[in-house]
Amino acid sequence: MGWRIWLAAAGLFSVPVFAQTEQPQTNEQDDALELVKQCILNEAIGGDGKQTLEELRKKCSDLDESKKLTALDKRKAREEVSKKNRNVITPHKRNYILPLSYVSNPNERPFDGLKDLAEEVDGEPLDNLEVKYQLSIKVPIFEGFSDKDQGVFFAFTMQSFWQFYNKDISSPFRETNYEPEIFWVNYLDPEHVLWGDEMAIAIGASHQSNGRSQPNSRSWNRIYADFLWEKDGFVFSFKPWYRIPEDKKDDELEAKGDDNPDIYKYMGYFEFSGAYRYNEHEFSFMTRNNLNSDNRGAIQLDWSFPLWGRLRGYAQYFNGYGESLIDYNADIERFGVGILLTDLL
Repeated sequence: MGWRIWLAAAGLFSVPVFAQTEQPQTNEQDDALELVKQCILNEAIGGDGKQTLEELRKKCSDLDESKKLTALDKRKAREEVSKKNRNVITPHKRNYILPLSYVSNPNERPFDGLKDLAEEVDGEPLDNLEVKYQLSIKVPIFEGFSDKDQGVFFAFTMQSFWQFYNKDISSPFRETNYEPEIFWVNYLDPEHVLWGDEMAIAIGASHQSNGRSQPNSRSWNRIYADFLWEKDGFVFSFKPWYRIPEDKKDDELEAKGDDNPDIYKYMGYFEFSGAYRYNEHEFSFMTRNNLNSDNRGAIQLDWSFPLWGRLRGYAQYFNGYGESLIDYNADIERFGVGILLTDLL
């Protein structure tokens, strides 16, 4: 049955889907053709194998030629391919490695136990230069809605900070954060879009921790809403959250209870971010703030650019609180460069 699908694909591309003749192809036509290709791949990889050539032709050709494809449309189409292919993992957030990541003032408070070692080697316990990387994936766990633009997903993100160049203390992983989450997402129909060209809403719950014992255990649980919208190629996200409260500790070395009761003072109550793709370059920002008089928060700036093949170069700047859980109450400034495997848009 699979050969019929591929014959259908060949037949589909042989017809003038977008009435192309000798006219040069516009960016809009390129975008529409990309969506058709994604549709064919979706059906070839994850279809039921029972569709006729005519059914596949109609399903993938009956696209509104006047519709301007947004960046959210394109990402959603690409994800449709990966989530139906059991040999491919769908990315959630960015996946990257920064082999060169410089911190101006590394937070040494959690490493006070290394001070004796630091005196022996006549140096600081932590190096300014370290490796930072992030792995982030998601899988659909329910898509049985009548509206095919809805789905429930499970996601997992791991972010690590590795003192790779610090041979004096045996190059430890300084901190690793783990964040499993489950969320429902809905891409709104055009008539329900409140602003912009495209809009989606996600509602979810996440647990984030560093998996360490006392006294360096850090964790929190949140429920959140994420409002995503796109206007003229600019994609924005406003993500407010509510922290699920935990019992107060009488002794900070107890295992049960709140490891970091004041985390809201540094991480705030929301995250606002945006991204824009210009040709093969992608620029983005993220900001948080506690909206209090002490004005604690964070900002992150990102730039990805072509390198070779599917690999992209990546530069990241961070300034503020909460880059990692162990540093949630430390003011960190970091600049890193490296390799990006998956982008946002």
